[in-house]
Amino acid sequence: MNLTNHFLLAMPTLQQDYFTATLTYICEHSDEGAMGIVVNRPSGVSVLELLNQLNLNPARHWVDHPVIAGGPVSTNRGFMLFAGEDEYESSLTITDGVQLTSALESLRAVANDEGPEAFMIALGYAGWSGGQLEDEISRNVWLTVEAEPEVLFEQPYEQRLDAAAKLLGIDLSLVAPEAGHS
Repeated sequence: MNLTNHFLLAMPTLQQDYFTATLTYICEHSDEGAMGIVVNRPSGVSVLELLNQLNLNPARHWVDHPVIAGGPVSTNRGFMLFAGEDEYESSLTITDGVQLTSALESLRAVANDEGPEAFMIALGYAGWSGGQLEDEISRNVWLTVEAEPEVLFEQPYEQRLDAAAKLLGIDLSLVAPEAGHS
């Protein structure tokens, strides 16, 4: 099983947890583990604030473009998930047209209005050790579906989880939060 370029949809049974009601995009998955970015949880920081904190003097005002709370691991480390063919130092090509980087030069490009049009900046990431994600899926913690760039980059943050569920043909609001037994 390779879930690179897939969404993880938190099941309604996952309550009172960091991942409650989250949509996570899997950037890398192998026998050694998995790494992903939560893509539907805006933080309280805007891209403009982040760029100013880094003294990058943004050319454009990103007031309504939030930084994403990407996951509970390394929350002080930044990542940029973006669509396009731009190459930055340490870019990881996830699939045709979707890449991930942690390079400062990518933020500098955004600040100078030279970066990709479709992007999100995240602080932190989600990580799983080898076999851990597969175990969680077998215990019905997550639903999985191949990712669609439109959901990733075009949907409003608060609609991304439902949009990903629609790719599976389901409505998460109709899924019971507890498993039944007969």
